[in-house]
This record gives sequence, C-alpha cells and structure tokens, in this order.
Amino acid sequence: MNPNSNKESPVSHARPEALLLDFGNVISVSMFERHRITESELGLPAGSLTWLGPIDPSTDALWQSMQRDEISERDYWAQRARELGEAVGESGWDMLAMLKRLRQQVPSAVARPGIKRLVHAAREHGLRVGILSNELELFWGADFMARMDIVQDMHMVVDATHTKILKPDPRAYALACEGLGVSAGRILFLDDQFRNIAGAHRAGLQTQFFDLRDVDGCIAAAAARLRLPLEEFACRT
Repeated sequence: MNPNSNKESPVSHARPEALLLDFGNVISVSMFERHRITESELGLPAGSLTWLGPIDPSTDALWQSMQRDEISERDYWAQRARELGEAVGESGWDMLAMLKRLRQQVPSAVARPGIKRLVHAAREHGLRVGILSNELELFWGADFMARMDIVQDMHMVVDATHTKILKPDPRAYALACEGLGVSAGRILFLDDQFRNIAGAHRAGLQTQFFDLRDVDGCIAAAAARLRLPLEEFACRT
C-alpha cells in the first residue's frame, strides 16, 4: 500500500491566488433575507412571505424541487417573481422586473458590506478577483451592473447570460480560470448552491459553500483561507 495514498494534493491546502464569487445571494443580499423589507415595499401583510429557500428548506417545497433537479434555478426565480407580481395585482413579472421594483434604484446598496471588504482586502493583498454567475445580467440588467461598484472592482466576470454555459458545467469553471489567469487549484470559489460547489470541486477549484444561515462565519472563513487579516471580518457583515 502506498503510504502517501491518503494524503491530499498539496495544492488543496495552498494559499489561493484568486477569489471567485457567485453573485446572487453571495455578493448580493438574498431575497430570503429581505422578506420583511419586500413586504413593506410592496404593501403586503407582514409575514406573508414564508418561503425561505436554503435558510429553512422545510418552508419551501419549490426550493426542494430545485434541489432535486426537477426545475432549474431560473425556473425557481421565474415562479417567485410571477407570484410576487400577482400578489400586488400585476401580471407578467420576471426576475428583472421584480428586482427593478424592489431594489435596483441603489446599486451600491445591493452588495453585502462584508463581501465588499473581502474583495477589497483580496485585491490589496495581490489576489485576482472575479465573478462566475449563471444569470447576472439576465436578472439584474446591463445598466444596473454598469453602475454597481463591486462589479467594477472585479478583474473579470463570466456571466452565463452571454456564455450560455451554466454552472455546474465544467466549461463554466474553465472559462473563469482562463479569465482570472490562475490555475483551478489556486482559486477559492464561493457559491450558495451545493450543485455548483460540487461542480467546482470536480473542476479542481478550492471551494467553500456560502451558507446563508451563517453569512458572517462564511466571510470570515474565506478571509482565513485567503490569509487575510481576520479582524477586518469579525461579525461585521
């Protein structure tokens, strides 16, 4: 038996040279976390939005269906957008229409402050930073993205709105590696979807699941893996 057979590749523990982020729910504050604000903005009764997705899957049969690959993530959000539109007496809402109505007026307010600090610190310490998203411009719109500060801080963006290659397709991760100019094993990838984390792991990237139940902890853990000063990220999201 090879005595080294149970040892992991040294690259898996090497300091990453790049940080790769999903956009929706990782960079941006999730819809699930904003239910009370959404109710107020749309004039809905308090407590009427009960679907909590990854925060509490037991409340969200549609989310569970997506996790079983019965519907896509785009299908999930298309239905939620339609439901919210109908709740306020408007038909034909898609994700872009919903986001324009709810929070596209102030692009700089969408991103998590803790993620902004993580991105800035990574850049200051010489790391490459990028976005790998399945529906960035599709959901948010080109004008919004052009006005969003954190997007301008990225070295590159790979958006399936244009590439038509969705995570967890291995080609999506290959495009991100090429755009960052860094080998897969030297990139730390954060995503809130297990399927996308699994796809990145298969593609050879270092990975960290972004758990919406512990946003502070996830940001601090990413900072630690990137060898960034932890005091900047302690409970400040």
